[in-house]
Amino acid sequence: MTIECPAPRHEEEVVLLGHGAGGRLSAELLSTLVLPAFGDRSGPLEDAALLPGHPELVVSTDSFVVSPLFFPGGDIGSLAVHGTINDLAMRGAWPLALSVALIIEEGLPLSELHSVLQSLGKAAHAAEVPVITGDTKVVGRGAVDKVFINTTGIGQRPGALYPSAALARPGDAVLLSGPIGLHGTTVLSTREGLGFESDIASDSQPLHRLVRALAPLGEHVHTLRDPTRGGLAASLNEIARDSSVAVEIEENALPVPASVASACDLLGLDPLIVANEGCLVAFVAPSAADEALAAMRSVPEGGKAVRIGDVLADGPGGGRVTLRTLVGARRVVDMPLGEQLPRIC
Repeated sequence: MTIECPAPRHEEEVVLLGHGAGGRLSAELLSTLVLPAFGDRSGPLEDAALLPGHPELVVSTDSFVVSPLFFPGGDIGSLAVHGTINDLAMRGAWPLALSVALIIEEGLPLSELHSVLQSLGKAAHAAEVPVITGDTKVVGRGAVDKVFINTTGIGQRPGALYPSAALARPGDAVLLSGPIGLHGTTVLSTREGLGFESDIASDSQPLHRLVRALAPLGEHVHTLRDPTRGGLAASLNEIARDSSVAVEIEENALPVPASVASACDLLGLDPLIVANEGCLVAFVAPSAADEALAAMRSVPEGGKAVRIGDVLADGPGGGRVTLRTLVGARRVVDMPLGEQLPRIC
C-alpha cells in the first residue's frame, strides 16, 4: 500500500474589514491591487486630487457605510457632506459642489431615509455647497446595511494654500485643531449600547472655514490632514512617510477628553487610532506656528487648537513617529495594522 501525503491546501486570500481601516492593510490593498489596475503612479496618496490640466480645481470622492445611521452629534447624511468637504479642504480648496449617490436596502423605512436626506441637505446648506447631481439604486434585503452613501466633491484652491502630505519639513510645528477620539468612541458606544454616548458626541463638522482662516499664511502651511480612519496615528505616519521626516508628539499636549480616555481604557483602545471627523492636523513653518494657532482659534472649529509636537531636525530616520510620554520616555507610534472599530465612517 502506498501512502501519499496530500498536497498542501492553500486557501484563497480574501478581503478583510481591516483592508478598509486606513492602516497598513489598506496601504497594502492599494499598492498591490488598486493602484496597479489604473497604471503606474508616484507621489503621496492625498485626501483629494488636483484635476489634470486644471491645478486650481480639486476633486475627492468618498463612501460612507457607518453603523448605526444615527448617533449623538451626527448621522450618515451630515457625515457624508462633512467628510467630503474636509477632504477638499485638506488640499486648501473651497467646496464648489457635491454629487450624492445612494445605495438603499429594500425594506428601509421611508421615514429613516427621509431623516438621512433631510440631514444631508441641511449640512450642505449650512456649509454653503450645493448638491448638483446624484444617483439612487435599490438592492435586495441583506445586500447592504440600510443605506450606503457615496459623495464626490469639487473644490477650488484660492491660490494661497498648496498643502500636501509630502511637504512637511524638519522644524515644522505640528498643530491639532481640537480633541481626538470623539467620533469613533461615540459610534462604537451607540452601536454596542455601551452607554458612553451619554457623555460624548461625534465631532463631525466641516473644516473648510478653519482652513480658510489659515489661508493668509500661504506657503508657511505645509501639510493638512484630517485624521479619520486610523486616527491621528495613521495620519502622522502617512505624513512622515510621504515627507521622509521624523515626527515627535508630546503625550501631555494631546487633547483627549476624559470621557474618551475612560472609554478607551475600558475597551483596550488607543485614542491615537480612534477616528475623528471634525479636527485636522497641520504642519506649519516654526516661524508661523503662533500665528497659525491664533488663526485656528479665531474660528469655532479650531477654538481648542493646540501644538502637539514638532518635525525633528535631527533624530531617527524619516518615516518614524514617536511619542514623548508623561515620564519623559519615548515610544514609537506605529501605523495601525487593521480595523479595530469597523463601520465608523
